[in-house]
Amino acid sequence: MKYQKLAEFYEQASSTTKRLEKTEFLSKFLKELSERDVMYLLEGSIYPEYDERRIGISNQLAIKAISKSTGVEGKKVIHEWKKIGDLGKVAQKLIENKKQSTLFAKSILTTQKVLENLRKLPELEGKGTVGKKLSLITELLSSASPVEALYLVRTLIGDLRIGIQESTIRESLAKTFFKDKEDSSRKVQEAIDKANDLAIVFDACKKRSFKELEKISLEVGKPIKAMLAQKVLTIADGFKALGKPCAVEYKYDGFRLIIHKQGEEIKLFTRSLENVTKQFPEVVEYIKKYVLAKSCILDSEAVGFHKKTKEYQPFQSISQRIRRKYDIEKLQKELPVEINVFDIIYYNGKSKLEEPFEKRSKLLRKIIKNHPYKIIASKQIITGDGKRAKEFYKKALKDNQEGVMMKNLKAPYKPGRRVGNMLKIKPEERDLDLVITGAEYGKGKRSGWLSSFILSCKGKKPGEYLEIGKVGTGIKEKEEQGISFGELTKKLTPLIIKEKGKSVTIKPKIIVSVTYQEIQRSPNYNSGWALRFPRFTALRPDKPLSEIADLKEVERDFSRQKRNWQYG
Repeated sequence: MKYQKLAEFYEQASSTTKRLEKTEFLSKFLKELSERDVMYLLEGSIYPEYDERRIGISNQLAIKAISKSTGVEGKKVIHEWKKIGDLGKVAQKLIENKKQSTLFAKSILTTQKVLENLRKLPELEGKGTVGKKLSLITELLSSASPVEALYLVRTLIGDLRIGIQESTIRESLAKTFFKDKEDSSRKVQEAIDKANDLAIVFDACKKRSFKELEKISLEVGKPIKAMLAQKVLTIADGFKALGKPCAVEYKYDGFRLIIHKQGEEIKLFTRSLENVTKQFPEVVEYIKKYVLAKSCILDSEAVGFHKKTKEYQPFQSISQRIRRKYDIEKLQKELPVEINVFDIIYYNGKSKLEEPFEKRSKLLRKIIKNHPYKIIASKQIITGDGKRAKEFYKKALKDNQEGVMMKNLKAPYKPGRRVGNMLKIKPEERDLDLVITGAEYGKGKRSGWLSSFILSCKGKKPGEYLEIGKVGTGIKEKEEQGISFGELTKKLTPLIIKEKGKSVTIKPKIIVSVTYQEIQRSPNYNSGWALRFPRFTALRPDKPLSEIADLKEVERDFSRQKRNWQYG
């Protein structure tokens, strides 16, 4: 397929914010699509979502490639970038100028060629890597039309901006190949949940058979997305939503770990599908020794504890273990973790996704040999008694955990979705996970550091992030005391996409947890809301952007807060 045709679809999709129109455009595109791997390009990627290989091109390398392919000095490219704020549009503009001033003879770019070059990028290592990467990118840009250059560069830096989400792709596949038959959308989603690979699902859909979709199954070793919970304020709210009885479990203050076991081969994945097996060698041993299964996929939470007192520690105390790839032995001694298993979604060759939670929970408690401070089945009661549930909740807080989860006993497991059959309850201290989208350089002692950080939630449009406040408290000046201004500045500097005086605009990537006193209406931020007295509590490298708070959650929290004022 000509890459121009894909670029034209990108333009169509970008021209509307209406999901139905995007679905219609994508449905027409899919009818003529024959190359399965183009499905990855629709999401701005080159591999399935579970694949760890990433294009990994920095803004700086993209600038060099634009400069080399257009003959425009690097300083001019940077100047245009600061003015426009979108490197893709910079490439589009400069290639348009080049086209007007020269004959600009070029070969026709194909999606196959784009994938071929982009897939070589993650494989390059060692001496001369930057030059080789620059050559591969420049080859594509030198053959690109202005609109092709726009989307090539956006794909390279991971910022496609066309508003196509998995749900849009699901609806388009159902519409295109099953003419919106009853249950077609659900069946396509189930296939996506199990495969986590749009190309495989596309192939099955092309055969226009539900049986082909049903053939797609979970694979041990291939990560899938974790099921997510919704928030409620009280135990009573939980029973009202779920009915009685239901399961009440500890909500652990750790990070999600999806465990895959196939014989002696163990793989560990975070909720953002990152393979962290090497970072947790002791956990691999726990699975081998204490999980009685030939093959399984377990959903769990890794919780840190003090090596001497055995007291459970907050997430922030062990978060560095997720990304560290050196000093592993030292870290596992200094920052030990306990694995708390709370669900099983595959066992000895069979998927358990559709089985009720009650049955899944009984199974995992049969196959896990509890060894406290190594691996245990999650602490759980099954009850319809509000008083007993509240006592259990207080015990969870006393054990330094976040609160409790309440779960519908009859519910299936729904990967990647925030479902109403699993609810979380935490103390009244309000908190949100948000992304940093801007910052200001500090003065005095904080000179040279970014010290005031703009926080954003997800907007109503795909890829939209709306400002909701600034945070500067809870961050330390010295690194040994916790997350510091210096550390945050180091992480954020490569993500700066625009500068104006002391203020910078930052590419949404770094997710943080914050607490706040209350939410107020505000004309100062484009969300229409502001957090009062926000305080930084943790970096969340384990969470993907898709899981930060959205505008609906902010509005819902404001409504609950208002009710509490009236009736509390």
